[in-house]
Amino acid sequence: MSIKAENLSWSAGNRLIVDDVSLSVATGETVGLIGPNGSGKSSLLRLLASIRQPDRGGVLIGDRDIRSISRRDLARQVALVQQHAATDLQITVHEVVRLGRTPYRAAFAGWSRQDEAAVSEALERTGMQGFRDHMWQQLSGGERQRVHIAKALAQQPSILFLDEPTNHLDIEHQLGILQLVRQQGLTCVIALHDLNHAAMFCDRLLVLKGGKLVNSGRPHEVLNPETLRSIFHVEGVIETSDYHGKPHIQFLGGLISQ
Repeated sequence: MSIKAENLSWSAGNRLIVDDVSLSVATGETVGLIGPNGSGKSSLLRLLASIRQPDRGGVLIGDRDIRSISRRDLARQVALVQQHAATDLQITVHEVVRLGRTPYRAAFAGWSRQDEAAVSEALERTGMQGFRDHMWQQLSGGERQRVHIAKALAQQPSILFLDEPTNHLDIEHQLGILQLVRQQGLTCVIALHDLNHAAMFCDRLLVLKGGKLVNSGRPHEVLNPETLRSIFHVEGVIETSDYHGKPHIQFLGGLISQ
């Protein structure tokens, strides 16, 4: 399912956080949001997922205005994996992933075979089936992220939004999470800090600065020395990697004066 945003703007207090952003994501495409801290990546994701309502502009899911879709129906189409999803409850992995079935369950309805099948499939797809009875608090950071993604997959969405899914993970789990997301075949929008990871796993990149969309295109079109200097204030050499010809940045270190 496709996504289209038209002239999205959103403010917090007197500060304009997302400034007149328009974009489109084709069905099955993986698009990365990149930009420095405070550029509006997380806020834009929440607008696209209808967690926040824009001051101006709108979002289309397929050919429907997102505001015309009920919350239950929207949750069956769209899932959001946030940065800081945590709980102090003593809860098992299976119970966490079960929460993804909430949009499909009527009040007081029992747990169905369809629900259990969706949860089991989500655990299998994320490699967490063997952890189903483990307590949430006992999991590593990478395992928790996989459970978050399993919960999202249990919703059986067509669109997956992820906000810094590799934050605070070691390199093995960073690559594993991004490979996992890519393998799902969903329409994905991912906010990422690591530019090389964005180049490796995304079909296109959208560059944000100060809430504005300042550049977009395929990784080799967007990631160039000028973008590194003007947006990220660093110097780097762009090389072609062996990973399907995707660009790879060799950072030269040091900040450029702003």
